[in-house]
Amino acid sequence: MINQQFQDKGKDMWKFYVFSIIGIILFFIPIQIGKDNTILVDHIHLGIRSLLGDLTAYYALIIIIIGAILPVIRMDFKKSFTDCVLVIFKLLGAVIGIMYVFKIGPKLLFDKDYGPFLFDKLMLPLSVLIPVGAIALSFLVGYGLLEFIGVLMQPIMRPIFKTPGKSAVDAVASFVGSYSLGLLITNRVYKDGMYNKKEAVIIATGFSTVSATFMVIVARTLDLMGHWNLFFWSTLIITFVVTAISAHLPPISRESEAYYNNQEGQKESKVKGNYMKAAYDEAKKQSYQSLTLFKNIGLNLKDGVEMTMAILPSILSIGFLGLILANFTPIIDWLSYIFYPFIYIFPIDDKPLLAKASMISIIEMFLPSLLVVKAAIEVKFVVAITSISAIIFFSALIPCILATDIKIPIWKLVVIWFIRVALTLLIAIPLSLLIF
Repeated sequence: MINQQFQDKGKDMWKFYVFSIIGIILFFIPIQIGKDNTILVDHIHLGIRSLLGDLTAYYALIIIIIGAILPVIRMDFKKSFTDCVLVIFKLLGAVIGIMYVFKIGPKLLFDKDYGPFLFDKLMLPLSVLIPVGAIALSFLVGYGLLEFIGVLMQPIMRPIFKTPGKSAVDAVASFVGSYSLGLLITNRVYKDGMYNKKEAVIIATGFSTVSATFMVIVARTLDLMGHWNLFFWSTLIITFVVTAISAHLPPISRESEAYYNNQEGQKESKVKGNYMKAAYDEAKKQSYQSLTLFKNIGLNLKDGVEMTMAILPSILSIGFLGLILANFTPIIDWLSYIFYPFIYIFPIDDKPLLAKASMISIIEMFLPSLLVVKAAIEVKFVVAITSISAIIFFSALIPCILATDIKIPIWKLVVIWFIRVALTLLIAIPLSLLIF
């Protein structure tokens, strides 16, 4: 039961109501403005890009260059082999960015599937969306909403996903916003001692999926809009079923349960009695001891800008090299054999193509869709689901995760990716054969 001093501070609950409602409107309610039907955070991001116009590319390039130079100044390359490799990729990303913006370099860079795809479709949105999302996040985190939902979702999240009830907010934020926003929430909550390491790993690798908006792009590319509801709900359910299973398997099941910087941690206490009253009491406690809005915005904006600078150069270089690897070498074909045991047990068409599409998902989640545009509908359906359910990919999410304080090694991310893809194939293939 909440301490009496918090019972006496009911007047502070206006922050819980007002800021939480603003946060929900910003993140979770799609609104039609002009031709775009999306969440307000996305509308704001689109509005800023529209105002900046051609200057957006130069703004993104400045972020990329700063993001590449800072690790060198901090001498991050001395920390570990992984950090050294990342510093090299970031410097390479800055070089690629300068070449693309100033139109110098090889013809391949300006092919629509390379520079324009990576810079215009990934760099420009992320450079604005993450800082905007970080500011909007201030309304969602810190005034009791997470604690309120956490108590209500406790009976579902803990036994199924091994995570606190409040992690449901991360899942929804990723799905209606973007994985970068979901990771921003996860990292902030982890640093605040509300998730332990294992919980943060489960959430970062299992809930940080691409947004529903991006699912529309995948569906349009593969001509699945006629089956939109089927595709959407199948993907949603399969993604979180896979997360629930993988949370109980190594390497995640063996992850440390320590809290960030050896904090004592805010362990979730089991509720006895009325869940709604307990949820309200937790919200009241958090609202009372919360930071002022401007301090909260400053803290989140700092995290958002740091994450933007950390991921943009890596996404650009790793994505570019990954595309070259996929299109000009047989390496992806060779590696795709690891998925043959999960595919060849089913009577589905284009098995080698499906295996290659599954393998290439680790480079960039949109690449599998480009690979199977002309395939049979059941193959397109499986690939569309797999590319989203896999969650982990080198062009964006892995640099995002590495930029957080959760510290998941790359080898572990690759193992988790493999488990997720294999499980998704085992569920999605029979479903597609049953439907189509």
